[in-house]
Amino acid sequence: MILTVTLNAALDVTWGVEGLRPRTSHRVDTTYERAGGKGVNVARVLTTLGHDPLATGLVGGPTGRLIRAELRAARVREAFLDVAGDSRRTLAVVSRDDGDATVFNGRGPRVDPAEWELFARHFASLLAGVRVAVLSGSLPPGLPPDAYARLIRTAAAAGVRTVLDASGPALVEALSAGPDVVKPNADEIAAATGHHDLPAAAAALRDLGARTVVASAGADGLYAITPEGSWRAAPPERLSGNPTGAGDACVAAIAAGLAAGSAWPDILRQAVALSAAAVPCPVAGDIDTAVHDRLLPAVSVVEEPAADRV
Repeated sequence: MILTVTLNAALDVTWGVEGLRPRTSHRVDTTYERAGGKGVNVARVLTTLGHDPLATGLVGGPTGRLIRAELRAARVREAFLDVAGDSRRTLAVVSRDDGDATVFNGRGPRVDPAEWELFARHFASLLAGVRVAVLSGSLPPGLPPDAYARLIRTAAAAGVRTVLDASGPALVEALSAGPDVVKPNADEIAAATGHHDLPAAAAALRDLGARTVVASAGADGLYAITPEGSWRAAPPERLSGNPTGAGDACVAAIAAGLAAGSAWPDILRQAVALSAAAVPCPVAGDIDTAVHDRLLPAVSVVEEPAADRV
């Protein structure tokens, strides 16, 4: 089983407009509302792939009730823990004329120390039978910067591998706990290491404790440095659409590959194809399976010499 953790779950609202222009009014052509947050999106993709993940994290208030109800309707199993504050909402405005998405993220409810301690125990209780735990997204106000580090150590003690998709202090603080995989994008890895060169930045994250680093270069694909070797993986073509769910689809592929014991070139090939298959979809958490099946055989995976240690 794969467990996904979303500590700052959200009700994601997506608006489609013809084009996004500053300082003017817009006609919204399409509107979607659904449970979200990065770990929830990962669970959705895994469900589409035929897995039976369990989604957990923190929700609260009227928005939290909407999140849980929508997950039940989508047949995504959940074991979220309630907190006193109201869960956040996010807004993504997707422009049809260029495919860009402008995203507004709420901060989320303040979580008090007692609620955090309760969740840490709840997380530990869910690990029996889990092969991979995915820890994704921002931390809500009130949680310590080392929250992910604590969960990673708990998972490791239970023999569960971890995939971390976080940024800023939450990413940096977690590295000392030795996550099995971290999946930053180019901006996140540069902010964490000070390096804009992906191989050098990925090597720096490994020096800080990550066992494997899969760094996203957006439409150009992935760079991965692992204990078994380093690879670049690239899609055969660029797709237009909404890119906001591509990173979560990538994480879903990594988690599924780790759970299955797949080789890293095969995991990366799936990760690139699934990331690309998310772009034509109007909302994060969905994938176009026909696009995935078409692109998968054509994804390029090339082994690279090891980067210099930083």
